[in-house]
Amino acid sequence: MDAIPPRTLPTSARIGADLKAQIAAGLYPPGAALPSTRALAAELGVSRTTVTAAYDQLVAEGYLETRPGARTRVAAGILPSAAPAAAGPNPAPRLSTFGRRLLAEPAPPVAPASAIDFRYGDLSGDDFPILAWRRALNVVLLRRPARLGYGDPRGLPALRAALQAYLWRARGLRCGLDQIVVVNGSQQGIDLCARLLVDPGDRVVMEDPGYGAARKVFAAAGAAIVPVPVDAEGLQTGRLPEIGPARLAYVTPSHQFPLGGVLPAARRQALLAWAEACGATILEDDYDGEYRFDARPVEALRSLDRAGRVVYAGTVSKTLSPQLRLGYLVVPEALSAAFAEAKRLADRQAPGLEQAALAVLLTEGGYERHLRQARRRNAGRRAALLAALADHFGGRVRVEGAAAGLHLVAWFEGVPAAAEAGIAAAARAAGIGVYPVGPLYHDPLARPDRAGLLLGFAGNEPETIRTGIRRLAAALDDGPPIGT
Repeated sequence: MDAIPPRTLPTSARIGADLKAQIAAGLYPPGAALPSTRALAAELGVSRTTVTAAYDQLVAEGYLETRPGARTRVAAGILPSAAPAAAGPNPAPRLSTFGRRLLAEPAPPVAPASAIDFRYGDLSGDDFPILAWRRALNVVLLRRPARLGYGDPRGLPALRAALQAYLWRARGLRCGLDQIVVVNGSQQGIDLCARLLVDPGDRVVMEDPGYGAARKVFAAAGAAIVPVPVDAEGLQTGRLPEIGPARLAYVTPSHQFPLGGVLPAARRQALLAWAEACGATILEDDYDGEYRFDARPVEALRSLDRAGRVVYAGTVSKTLSPQLRLGYLVVPEALSAAFAEAKRLADRQAPGLEQAALAVLLTEGGYERHLRQARRRNAGRRAALLAALADHFGGRVRVEGAAAGLHLVAWFEGVPAAAEAGIAAAARAAGIGVYPVGPLYHDPLARPDRAGLLLGFAGNEPETIRTGIRRLAAALDDGPPIGT
């Protein structure tokens, strides 16, 4: 036999790999008899038990067949691998239309791990309630069930009951248990909405600027994106009548992403009336609605919905950790069964241990105690960022969207939008991660002609924030004029 593979695998695995290679090369065609285990063991200088183990593995994988009293043979239907084409490597497997749409937009850049990173969505590791979470996990683990199996794809009943109570008292939202679907982060919730509510060619209204990952999900589903401008109060709902009907509208009414406006009551009513008139569904992404620093959080748009037009998406990614991948949808009762089945097909259910631990935190009050602490800490970080921007940039920078949430937008007065990429590159060279606002606009012509940066502050401590902004200012002052 040919030389067996390098000695990085157990002996039986190397023998099996060598036999598979010879079958693929056609040396052993379908039906061909292999050497007896005794003969091959003697040839290779190994024990017969080792060869028997290799044969048994290939039988289990379907490469070999055995019959009592007969030699082991290559299974029928196993074909040799085709020789590589002389012209070059084989083409990559063909992507679906969905796959090609996914790659139509480049992924956002990521700052080096060593940088002071102002990426939105990151949280400080020091904020995670380790003791409370560990206690919740211990409580859950001590309740070890007698049987481990798949649960309701909507999520653990205990967590849905805890969320039902929390959403009522914290967001003014009332719903039934079967209307809550626990998902792997709000991003999966957006994806489920795209799959269930949007057909190729359907019109989807989106805020402009808006959340790029949501836009990409709907575009990959084949939707026709209809951008609607936002102002200091969020979506300009007065534009909806001229836009006409759509299948779905994706909105962030509690804290518009990225500019920070809060949709006022009159606009909320106008949005709901438009959706009811044209039969549209509204996807309300309440991604960081728990964070308001000068007033209590505003109630959810879903709390005003009387016609069953709103799907509400919430998450603990901005309150506990994005690594937990726990979010939830509140869907109209008529859509509950469809969302449950879609979740079942996507991944059966969200991780049960984390669901159970979150249920303990919610029911015993630990979640809201942590949230109060997180608000105080992030208020300090926000204050540090605002002060640093004022100290190092003064009137050159105008801040927008700082009243709520975990990020703000810094506009550079008198600096053209085309300079954003240069600002970000100069910052990265100085070890600072900052992110231009430009890619968040669907229509480039709709954005102001000035450079803007999206600055998240929840992942850094105040001193780090001050250092980062000082270095950013120095990098921009020392380099070529940022207005060129």
